[in-house]
Amino acid sequence: MGTVAVDRSELEDKVKQVYRAVAQNPAGKYHFKMGRGLAEQLGYPAWLLDAIPAAAVESFAGVGYFFDLADLKPGEKILDLGSGSGMDVFAAAVTVGSGGQVVGLDMTEEQLEKADGLRKEGGFPQVAFAHGYIEELPFDDASFDCIISNGVINLSADKAAVFREAARVLRPGGRLAVADIVTERPLTQQIVCNIDLWAACIGGATQEGTYQELIAGSGFALETLRTNPYEFLSDSARAATTKYGVRSLSILAYAG
Repeated sequence: MGTVAVDRSELEDKVKQVYRAVAQNPAGKYHFKMGRGLAEQLGYPAWLLDAIPAAAVESFAGVGYFFDLADLKPGEKILDLGSGSGMDVFAAAVTVGSGGQVVGLDMTEEQLEKADGLRKEGGFPQVAFAHGYIEELPFDDASFDCIISNGVINLSADKAAVFREAARVLRPGGRLAVADIVTERPLTQQIVCNIDLWAACIGGATQEGTYQELIAGSGFALETLRTNPYEFLSDSARAATTKYGVRSLSILAYAG
């Protein structure tokens, strides 16, 4: 459970292609909304967006808001899984302050290059970006106080590994605060094997109950689940949303 039979190499190439474009051409046409308008719709406060580099905000392609659930505190160490152009990393950095640390992990070089450039320009010494995969985290056990992730775990073909790794690198009692896409009904094999819909955050979406089981099975205690005001743009994505009950959740869980 949690592992899907899909061509992982093809999936990785497609996801990188889409999110390379998100970094380099945020004004392009995608299955999903992007930018400040989306962030405000999801619940990000204006004061927080104003404190983040504008170029990171313009490439934001998340699916929910979870910082109220994460309850980050000054001095904490945070990890963002699939950090993209860095908007959530910079948002976390504003909260944890100069005494904290925020690490963004991503597999797409162009996203990392953009985010790291914004880090240097914006003066965020508590921020670092690293190349890697969310199924195999390049960090020591019990390294972080909180893990965040926004619309990324659904892109993984091995979600069980993602949650196991998250539990490993969190300190005991650490928080997992994520927003992600789930479904009410199981997707057909035709949709699951559609790489375009995977990259659009639909093809890899798991049934909500299964998603919760994967989190709990990795040693987390689920605390909060909240539905987000999120919708897709393209006709194919909207059709799948209607037929299979695709929706966005924000989730808070605690590591054992």
